[in-house]
Amino acid sequence: MRWLFLLLLVLNVFYYVWHQQEAPLRAKDVTPLSSYRGSQQDIRLLSEANEGVRESRGAGRKECLFLGGFASQESTTALRQRLGEMGVEVKSTFKDASGVGYWLAVTPSSQRLLGDAQLQNLSNEFNELKHKIMQCEGVAPGE
Repeated sequence: MRWLFLLLLVLNVFYYVWHQQEAPLRAKDVTPLSSYRGSQQDIRLLSEANEGVRESRGAGRKECLFLGGFASQESTTALRQRLGEMGVEVKSTFKDASGVGYWLAVTPSSQRLLGDAQLQNLSNEFNELKHKIMQCEGVAPGE
């Protein structure tokens, strides 16, 4: 039994030395981010966009702010009244494509009034409130 233990010990030492002789693995080279030249190289905040309406590159499509996602029409009406108190004009109310949420389209001239702080306050008042920036032209009002 003693000889078996010594044999295993010698084999372990041999195995350890054998693996130490192999070349250590090199760390993977990481390409710096500045070397990537993509179409979206510069990053802009939404608050830096011109009055909340941005022109897409090439297509000339405008993007607008939409508030809502409510399950009931009453919550949308309450949000419309609250936005009216803040001086924000709303274009229309519509149902989304899945038919489960009601949304309000904010006019481009009023989008500058809704910053991050105002949206956070509104989402604290209205639990289900979501906001999206989508194309203005592609949205058809629900019936």
